[in-house]
Amino acid sequence: MQWHVWPAILLILIGCLGALPAAAAESNPFSTKPTTHHGLKWRIGYLEGGPYSNYPLNLKALVAALADLGWVETVDSIPLGSEADTSLLWRWISRNIKSDYLTFVADAYWSSNWDGKKRRIQNRRAVIKRLTTKKDIDLMLAMGTWAGQDLATNRHHVPTIVISSSNPVGAKIIKSEQDSGFDHVNARVDPTRYERQLRIFHDIVGFTRLGIVSESDTVEGKTYAAINDVQRVAGEKHFDILSCHAPFSKVTQEEAFQAVLRCHRQLAPKVDAFYITVHRGVDLQRMPELLAPFYEYKVPTFSQSGSQEVQAGVLLSIARAGFKYIAEFHAQTIAKIFNGAKPHDLDQLFQDPPRIAINTRTARIIGYDPPMEILNMADEIY
Repeated sequence: MQWHVWPAILLILIGCLGALPAAAAESNPFSTKPTTHHGLKWRIGYLEGGPYSNYPLNLKALVAALADLGWVETVDSIPLGSEADTSLLWRWISRNIKSDYLTFVADAYWSSNWDGKKRRIQNRRAVIKRLTTKKDIDLMLAMGTWAGQDLATNRHHVPTIVISSSNPVGAKIIKSEQDSGFDHVNARVDPTRYERQLRIFHDIVGFTRLGIVSESDTVEGKTYAAINDVQRVAGEKHFDILSCHAPFSKVTQEEAFQAVLRCHRQLAPKVDAFYITVHRGVDLQRMPELLAPFYEYKVPTFSQSGSQEVQAGVLLSIARAGFKYIAEFHAQTIAKIFNGAKPHDLDQLFQDPPRIAINTRTARIIGYDPPMEILNMADEIY
């Protein structure tokens, strides 16, 4: 493979982007100052589609960002527990986070465990029933695409913050980048995030055959894997896409993992680069097994999800600083809602600062000597 030195023009572009504010300029006058709900604490609930490695990291970062704004007391450390399971984390937060202004309600937690046939339907009904009858929840955190889809409805009107959805517009959670379509819904969007990732990856590697894995027979699967973005950049950069179907819903965690592993073994000899997409089968604890085919065939990899997968052995990704920046965005949105703003009226557009994460051990394994330009741009080096 012909490795490319990162073009100077791209370095200049990324340097300029990095100098911009992390979010679009906010014209809304609402304060982020801590306040109570008519003398009572605001009550927050949580819904997710199922366990996923990004979810606990997002939740932990959100609590830290709320602490930075003064809404909760600062804690030295928040235990993650399982890499993917937020239930223990939510329980810990509900019991241990101290605040005069808000509370994370212990029994207002729902996970569908990726059961789209039964559990998801039951949870959707249970959550909406509680929001509309008991009415004891003031704001819902909808973690991921499934949760966003389930709560982006006029069957309730409780403010809902959609977190960690790959493409909320494509998943039909919100109407557009500017308009959620619901007064009570706000979903972070970054419409060109994955296109930027792929362009950076191509500028570095110069591949002609890119491998990807997705659940190709569902809208959610295509959305998670950013299929439309991959196809768009493939047309622009003139590379071929070699894809492999691996189910993540309606299967067990082990079945999802084995499906991804089969795809990796099948595609590794055929591609000269691989885009590790968002998929339930991508298990951080078992990354050496998942990445072994790419090490064997000297295939460079890029993580769509973020730098936690680079730390686990993927070659490259965008550094996300433990989700600090996106958590600050969501925390400010929540603070403004509690100060009287409608979720619909607040910004949804937020771009991650474009900083690189690289695994130098993986680079050595696959025979890649990263140029100094890339190392100088890297915020996270493993």
